[in-house]
Amino acid sequence: MRIEVLVDVKTILGEGPLWDVEQQRLYWIDSFGCNVFRCTADGREIRAWDVPGKIGSMALRKDGNGAICSLQDGFYALDFKTGDSTLINNPIGNNPAIRLNDGKVDRRGRFIAGSMDTMESGPNGELYRLDPDFKVTKLDSGIIVSNGPCWSPDDKIFYFADSWSGEIWAYDYDIHTGSVSNRRTFTKVDTSRGGAADGSTVDAEGYLWNAQVYDAKLVRYAPDGKVDRVIDMPVKKVTSVNFGGPNMDILFVTSMAKPPLPRFPGDGVLRGSLFAIYDLGIKGVPEPRFGA
Repeated sequence: MRIEVLVDVKTILGEGPLWDVEQQRLYWIDSFGCNVFRCTADGREIRAWDVPGKIGSMALRKDGNGAICSLQDGFYALDFKTGDSTLINNPIGNNPAIRLNDGKVDRRGRFIAGSMDTMESGPNGELYRLDPDFKVTKLDSGIIVSNGPCWSPDDKIFYFADSWSGEIWAYDYDIHTGSVSNRRTFTKVDTSRGGAADGSTVDAEGYLWNAQVYDAKLVRYAPDGKVDRVIDMPVKKVTSVNFGGPNMDILFVTSMAKPPLPRFPGDGVLRGSLFAIYDLGIKGVPEPRFGA
């Protein structure tokens, strides 16, 4: 195994690595820099788009015309050709204390994303499903910071975390309707060093990978919730993970240069870098696109 800096763009709050198998390109975001980035698997041909607000996550569209983004005040459609962003649905209303955060697409083309308390102080966030017709349905509530949505390879389990609960949860998932039920604790995160569960992905073997922000660790959990492997990263503030590359065997890892709340120290010269981890001997599962 080897860890390399793939792109050094010093994202303020790098998040949401997303490998697109159709274009063979990696996307990621800067939540506080209000940017969407794209590059090749080896870090070349970097392109960036501005979005009109803090961005929590993004999903590519099946029609090939850009992306769906969860911005601070709602779901937006980003047109890659024009750079324009258009509001399509705002489930949180006019509340500056709440913004949309992490999200991913299920294998029926629905975008599942949660909101968060911007001061990370109370359970004021909710979990939403954005359908291809842009209808929004609330799936859960009582969340401080929504993070890490992903699915088991058979689509029967939906994983999700409230970063400050100290747990990653599992729900029963109905792939036909996009509904969740039977929330339970999948695993408890080691928070003794100040870390918390951030972005996640599930590999082809059904193991869940979680970036543990502020703790410089990536943790691989077996389907029964037990720790299978721990990778120590060169920066504390790792934020999210996603497999990609031509053979789906590179693990891309985002990080932040500056935490949104001043409770943790800096990370040195590598802060905010986009990392790539090679030779893990593990492959990921392609991410679906949004749309019918």
